[in-house]
Amino acid sequence: MPGRARPRVIVSCDGAARGNPGPAGVGVEIREAGGEVLATIALGIGIATNNVAEYRAAIEGLRRAGELGATDVVLRSDSKLLIEQLAGRWRVRHATLQRLHSEVRSLLGRFDRVALEHVPRERNRAADRLANQGVDDWLASEGADHVPPGPPPRLFGADPSGG
Repeated sequence: MPGRARPRVIVSCDGAARGNPGPAGVGVEIREAGGEVLATIALGIGIATNNVAEYRAAIEGLRRAGELGATDVVLRSDSKLLIEQLAGRWRVRHATLQRLHSEVRSLLGRFDRVALEHVPRERNRAADRLANQGVDDWLASEGADHVPPGPPPRLFGADPSGG
């Protein structure tokens, strides 16, 4: 409900990529601390790496949490890389991830309180399902003509067919 203040929310986010890079999507489930689902997002983002999709999921989730009026956010993800980089414990080396990292940090700065939480994949199933739905939706629309790349060329070794 836009406009109504939601002091504390839990933003569970996940990114998915089929191939790395490959067709990608983001999934987000936002809940009140009491468990009520406030919003969900399933969005295809085109061709991206899994790490880019993880960051994009956090961005989408934090934007929506802000729209809902949240002041206290728990950002939950099964991506250890995302959580450790946002917490400042791991360096962000890739230029694209540096840009996305900066955007997430900026969004986090809009909340009064923030907690970052790494969870096992089993505790992030709803966001995972939504991320895969985003990929499916993209492949059924804009990505309908997507052709996955073939196998990489063989550089060394015998021909497995014996020829």
